[in-house]
Amino acid sequence: MQEQYLIQKTVIFVKETLQNSESGHNWFHIERVWKNARHIGESEHVNMLVVQLAALLHDIADSKFHDGDETVGPKMARNFLAAEKVDESIIDHVVKIMENMSFRSGYDQPSFQSIELQVVQDADRLDAIGAIGIARAFHFGGYKNREMYDPAIPPDLNMTKETYKKSTAPTINHFYEKLLLLKDKMNTTAGKKMAEDRHVFMEKYLQQFYTEWNGEA
Repeated sequence: MQEQYLIQKTVIFVKETLQNSESGHNWFHIERVWKNARHIGESEHVNMLVVQLAALLHDIADSKFHDGDETVGPKMARNFLAAEKVDESIIDHVVKIMENMSFRSGYDQPSFQSIELQVVQDADRLDAIGAIGIARAFHFGGYKNREMYDPAIPPDLNMTKETYKKSTAPTINHFYEKLLLLKDKMNTTAGKKMAEDRHVFMEKYLQQFYTEWNGEA
């Protein structure tokens, strides 16, 4: 199968599957990650087909919306790619990326590594920080009916994987428990460079947030 045709089929599949998704994890999120992955991948020696397929399929069934089940997405991706008669080695690589790229997976010893995983992981993490990352965080917090901020509830900086998955803490805590940590977790040179400005923007945002919260401006 021609690679470009496969990418087009994958785009159609993802758009259809995610058409009613929460807006922080919908097609537009996928598209941004896909663009980031292609940009970062240009600076690395990667299999760009694997990078693009993994970027497109990485949130096809986010575990947050499937009772924490992290196997749903990889299974859906494998079934789709197998139906499209994609080479088994490509399918395996894409699925392993999906199984190992999330922030939650960082709590476990990595069972798989590849430069393609690093590229897609960086691309996804970039969409969790900066202006869009802030918007996504508060949108998801509202979706889950969480407080924006509660000074009486400090961030938990020693979370386990399970406490992270089950957290119902205010959205501002999420900056300290995840978002502000991502800059130093970037893998690639291009990803690290792109993360710098987004990180600084979040720091400035938090300064302004507290200034306004405390009635100082």
